[in-house]
Amino acid sequence: MGFFDKLFGGKTEAATKFSGEQKTVKAPIDGLVLPLEQLPDETFASAILGPGCGLEPSGDTVYAPFDGTVTQVASTLHAIGMMSDDGIELLIHVGMDTVEMKGKGFTALVKEEQKVKAGTPLLKVDLNAIRAAGHPTATALIVTNGDDLPGVKVVAEGTVTAGTPLIKIG
Repeated sequence: MGFFDKLFGGKTEAATKFSGEQKTVKAPIDGLVLPLEQLPDETFASAILGPGCGLEPSGDTVYAPFDGTVTQVASTLHAIGMMSDDGIELLIHVGMDTVEMKGKGFTALVKEEQKVKAGTPLLKVDLNAIRAAGHPTATALIVTNGDDLPGVKVVAEGTVTAGTPLIKIG
């Protein structure tokens, strides 16, 4: 045990729901896998921002899909950017047009530049609040540096639970 561990009582690791896997994006929330082109937003559906897929969420917590760093938390809390330890840049965008909700229905559980392990809770989401505001709850998972990675492939379909391998690289 190091000096700081003694001073501060040892390391306190937050509980994680699942573990990471190399070159893999795991489902960050329970839900139904949607092909990218079925997302009700042209920017995501046409892969302008990069390859990936959608999820129609059934859970209320968004978890880290891999070991990495939180690179961005939108001020309106509806989207989180991440970089995996092995170089995958990912945008998790909860709901469509949810920026208009100005954070209502969202609770950030992490902050920018925070290192996280796969399965670490990132965001609490109130799907009913999104629906009540008249927005689709479909969530986009976009590999924003897909052009720099060898072969981004969606490997899951149907209903998945958080932690199911969703996107494989290479």
